[in-house]
Amino acid sequence: MDISVIGAGYVGLVTSACLAYLGNRVIAVDSNREKLASLKQGRAPFYEPGLDQFLKEAIESGFLEFSDSIESAVARSQVVFIAVGTPPLVNGESDLSQVMAVARAIGRSLDSSRKRIIVNKSTVPVGSGNWVEMLVSQGVQSVQTVPARASKSDAPVFSVVSNPEFLREGSAIADSFYPDRIVVGASDDQAAALMKQLYQPILSQSFEAPAYAPRPSSLATVPFVVTDLPSAELIKYAANAFLAMKISFANEIAGLCEKVGADVRQIVRGIGLDKRIGANFLSSGVGWGGSCFGKDIGALMQVAREYNYTTPLLEATCEVNERQRLVVIKKLQEELKILKGRTVGLMGLSFKPNTDDLRDAPSLTIARQLLKMGASVKVYDPVANDICRDQHPDLDLVYCDTLTHLATDSDALVLVTEWEEFQRSDWKGLSKVMRWPLIIDGRNALIESDVTIAGLIYRGIGH
Repeated sequence: MDISVIGAGYVGLVTSACLAYLGNRVIAVDSNREKLASLKQGRAPFYEPGLDQFLKEAIESGFLEFSDSIESAVARSQVVFIAVGTPPLVNGESDLSQVMAVARAIGRSLDSSRKRIIVNKSTVPVGSGNWVEMLVSQGVQSVQTVPARASKSDAPVFSVVSNPEFLREGSAIADSFYPDRIVVGASDDQAAALMKQLYQPILSQSFEAPAYAPRPSSLATVPFVVTDLPSAELIKYAANAFLAMKISFANEIAGLCEKVGADVRQIVRGIGLDKRIGANFLSSGVGWGGSCFGKDIGALMQVAREYNYTTPLLEATCEVNERQRLVVIKKLQEELKILKGRTVGLMGLSFKPNTDDLRDAPSLTIARQLLKMGASVKVYDPVANDICRDQHPDLDLVYCDTLTHLATDSDALVLVTEWEEFQRSDWKGLSKVMRWPLIIDGRNALIESDVTIAGLIYRGIGH
């Protein structure tokens, strides 16, 4: 198929490359020309394992190209994806200004040569499908020159569908090819059928898996879920809210474990074996971060407020998460007593491994609190150091280029991001350069015996 993807950010870029790999002719559109120049060389503006090579292969195959013209891209396309950002506003609402601009621009670019399917891939509030349809129609009308007596067939024909994304940073290519489900919200059966045709190679798993994203041995087919528009929009928010709630639940139980002398690691293993609960997203630690959970829960609560509906579970999920980020501060105080004048090294900056994303990262909350309390803060992240330095020049941090540099003369190391490099640390070597041998495992990701055998003091979360 001929496809255009408006917005070459995280979701749009990965979607473009994956659809091109499946043999579709894809035009990825972005207004930032400097960014486009980099993309045309196969360089993504963010860190995602394997993506740069994937982009280069898609470009060389001739199935993926980049443009700054929505008009020319839409003219050549049968399916048009909207994949621009919807960042949170101060009140929790989603900023839909980019979606609005793009939808109207698509409308101005439509012609009557064929029916277009306009796909809302951006995470948008409930009701946005109808809203986007209105905006596209406004764009059409702004350039409509067909006389009132002209045939109706001369006017552009389009349908709007919702196709929420469920990508995880750090595994976006695999998540695109091997999703748990593909959700399409549509009021037009023909549009839903075309989307199923587009995704058929993934649904049937009939494509040849790329070497860097091998197919899971247990995966044979992928469910295709067709809903109405508002249900599809709500599925995305509800899924992220539930996952965040599981993490906050595990953290609340972890706090209770420390009071009664239980081990949260054993508890979550015991309850996670219950198929009704599942083991995923029950890891206790410094809490969740990133661009999705907080934004989506905030947007969901804002929609509820518009209908005078209370959401105490969602509110508690956020409250527990905010509290959890400061648990490591309490543990540092318990061991070091006074933090003023101490040096604390943070192992990791990104909100999760295999990404350089610092949006709502727990590391920043912890660093700010430590600085406020008079501590010196050293940081090391395998990929996010430079981005943190650029994005947060206000933070007086000491950036380190190795784990040994981080540990040297530190009174404590705090694991904030569970990068594989940190889990394979030479603890005996690190203990020799530290001023005080304290390790705070903020993710319960380290093997406690490896740390203590090296002569270090180990403190985890909830045990």
